[in-house]
Amino acid sequence: MSSSSPEIVLTSSPDGPIVAYDASSGSIVAQFTGSRSPRRGLTVVGKDFGKTYIAASHISPTTASGSIHLYNWWSSTAFHNLPVPEPVAPLAASFDGLYLFAGGISGSVHTLSVPSGNVLKSLPAHNKPVTCLGVNHDESLLISGGDDGTIAIVPIFQLVGDSGCENVEDLILHKFAAHSDSVTAIVSGTGLCYSQIISCSTDSTCKFWSLRRGTHLRTVVFPCTISGIALHPTEPEFYAAGSDGSVHIGSFMIGSRKLVIQGNDLMTLPHTHSGAVVSVVMLNGGRNLVSASEDGSVWIWEVGVGQVIMALGNEMASISDLVSATGISYNKGHGSEVGKSSAKESAKCDDIGFSCEELIMSMPARQMIEMEDLLKVAAKDRSRAIDTLESAIAIYEKLLELILKEAKKGTHSSKQR
Repeated sequence: MSSSSPEIVLTSSPDGPIVAYDASSGSIVAQFTGSRSPRRGLTVVGKDFGKTYIAASHISPTTASGSIHLYNWWSSTAFHNLPVPEPVAPLAASFDGLYLFAGGISGSVHTLSVPSGNVLKSLPAHNKPVTCLGVNHDESLLISGGDDGTIAIVPIFQLVGDSGCENVEDLILHKFAAHSDSVTAIVSGTGLCYSQIISCSTDSTCKFWSLRRGTHLRTVVFPCTISGIALHPTEPEFYAAGSDGSVHIGSFMIGSRKLVIQGNDLMTLPHTHSGAVVSVVMLNGGRNLVSASEDGSVWIWEVGVGQVIMALGNEMASISDLVSATGISYNKGHGSEVGKSSAKESAKCDDIGFSCEELIMSMPARQMIEMEDLLKVAAKDRSRAIDTLESAIAIYEKLLELILKEAKKGTHSSKQR
């Protein structure tokens, strides 16, 4: 398996550290400690070095209180502990890394600014705990699934700005009863028409929906609970994480494969995990698939032949989530030292990403503190600039309202004459 930029696979656990693997070699390149992360509680925030973080939901084993841990790539411990109004599980982030969305046990979706952690808005989207979150391809919509079987679609500008609207129904674009049981994952984007989404559930179905209208398009029935979906970027296929330990393959196009299971276009990869598959992720332009199981096993598949080509090191007794980070390069000579406190004396920053690890770790403590202070100032300046822009937009909106009112008055007066 080769790629122009190494792809990183991260796994979280309710029992142990977050582990980052080089997907091409299978070696551990980082470990991040201190988080006990529930299902769907792991995400990568942002894509640019210096702005890229790992976010993990954390449930305290002693108090059961919730928070979100933020990690830098070059440190094994969280640099920020974000307080949240309630325990949260599923996480999603805006592509620019400015906002983090967290699903709470009350059914509310909380929007936080990054890296400050300020809670911008809490939206009661579901009647039961939020179970999954996703952002659509153009970052305009947040899609949430609940334990009550409902799906809510919300414009992101309603969550990050001061819309001035307090009515929840006015903030939500669509909300509908999608499944008879808990929604486990929602995907959209690459490999699928951008106006559609797929949801899966513990009711053993995957359903296709119109993103614009919120209407049902198609149902695919599986022989077991489906916990996650990965879309093939170039083929009309999707891969489903089964509670039976198998990875099932479905098709976007009806009739494109031989009907083998319950009259649906389904196939199953030949090898089976000993525990339920919790998540699947596509890598390397669709040539490889990664599956992670509750039993702690992580397998990399060659999609073309349907065979496991690599088993990643089993560092945890159980796995709660699996995500990938693309476009991040690192010095492969680091091995498992990335993310640990030790650092070598010399390094070359030849590329943006993990290749800067040694350079940063070799800085004096004072210089590191000064860099962090500069980043904090830059973040505050950016926040002030955003506030100024939002204020200007609000003023223009008020001016437009006044102009419209005056225009309507003038029209009404002319009609009376």
